[in-house]
Amino acid sequence: MQPANRNLRRRSGALSSLRQRGSVAGRLLKWLTIALLGWLLLTGVPVLLLRWLHPLTSAFMLEAGAQAWAAQEPYRTDFQWVSLEQISAHAASAVIASEDQQFPFHAGFDFDSIRDAVRASERGKRLRGASTISQQVAKNLFLWPGHSFVRKALEAYFTVLIEALWPKERILEMYLNVAQFGNGIYGVQAAAQRFWHKPARRLSSSEAALLAAVLPNPLRLRVDRPSRYVLARRDWILGQMRGLGGPGYLRALESERRTAR
Repeated sequence: MQPANRNLRRRSGALSSLRQRGSVAGRLLKWLTIALLGWLLLTGVPVLLLRWLHPLTSAFMLEAGAQAWAAQEPYRTDFQWVSLEQISAHAASAVIASEDQQFPFHAGFDFDSIRDAVRASERGKRLRGASTISQQVAKNLFLWPGHSFVRKALEAYFTVLIEALWPKERILEMYLNVAQFGNGIYGVQAAAQRFWHKPARRLSSSEAALLAAVLPNPLRLRVDRPSRYVLARRDWILGQMRGLGGPGYLRALESERRTAR
């Protein structure tokens, strides 16, 4: 009887150990599920609300202000929100021609541009950016400058959320309002007032192209004192705008808006 009892106790102990492991795994799965749902709520709800609400600031604005405060330098954020209807169609056309010509048609990522950039890098050329307007909105609103894997992964995540929850028209409106055009100057309304003393709706095609020309590095490239490079880039953007059909290229966005409604 004793050997039988020992075998029974061993089996009972093994079953108990399995139950404990299963219980630990179950608790771990439960907490992981709660954490995932919490993360989705924490990130998804603000993105969804920004489909209709205007942001009061952005991650890039906050970081620039914090850096100036830490360095004890004078700094002022110039940010004035305006609706897309109050922005010159030339400005919308210019940023699309400059930054993301496939914007009306892709789902957040321009894989052809990414592939071309990688191939150019493999041929020994400097790795150029291939970020879409949607990716730049995600970065400017929610993240920080840099090229780390974590930041790029978060940028991709927020890009997917933005593309899933906002129409293209809203993405373009957000970009035109939060993009940086100089030290402390965010959005085309603030830029138009600062450089030409007029509202964004009155920007000419040349002025809009000049603003778009400094987007790659608005702290080094100047709208008020454009270098030869900036002027050449402005002229290239004007040519691209004409090639795309100018403001008429935006009909794809208007068509999407009517379909969404």
